[in-house]
Amino acid sequence: MIVMKKKWCRIRSDIMKKLTTVLIALLAASMLWGGEKVVGTNVSTKVKSELTKEKTMTDKVEKTNEEWRKQLTAEQYEVSRNKATERAFTGKFYKSNDKGVYRCVACDNPLFTSETKFDSGCGWPSYFKPISEDAVRNVEDNSHGMHRTEVVCGKCGGHLGHVFEDGPAPTGQRYCINSIILKFEKKDADKDAKDSKTK
Repeated sequence: MIVMKKKWCRIRSDIMKKLTTVLIALLAASMLWGGEKVVGTNVSTKVKSELTKEKTMTDKVEKTNEEWRKQLTAEQYEVSRNKATERAFTGKFYKSNDKGVYRCVACDNPLFTSETKFDSGCGWPSYFKPISEDAVRNVEDNSHGMHRTEVVCGKCGGHLGHVFEDGPAPTGQRYCINSIILKFEKKDADKDAKDSKTK
């Protein structure tokens, strides 16, 4: 009986040590990722972001409101800096089927490609994924009495639109983006044809 009691005490001690180690690791992780509420990212993305923060921080574009006002049109400024929304079905890229890359009008950051664009019928250009993981950031948005996920430019932080979980495969996401905050870089079909012949 005494042997059993000593063995149980040793097992309980081992379990407590392991639980303490796990709790310390979780606490350290929460301190590392604390602050801004970012949604729609997994742990590996957060870890990668923290590890590359020093490198990518130099890529960020930061300007005063006055500088943004000088650079952008009044409508672009309202959407990008004040999170306004253009009227549905009025944007120049809503029905566009041209091939190419959609960039942030404020900082020229590549955001989406025509290959991921689809007609969602919502009234704004829709994409099922950004051009790269760090092209955009998803931020919790509880404005107007709703719980949504805002999409901002990964480089300048300008408001782009919102992302919803009702998109097509393979991601199931619908990035609903204001046309006015986008500029389009058309793909050169002749250049692509020449490049493919030389390969």
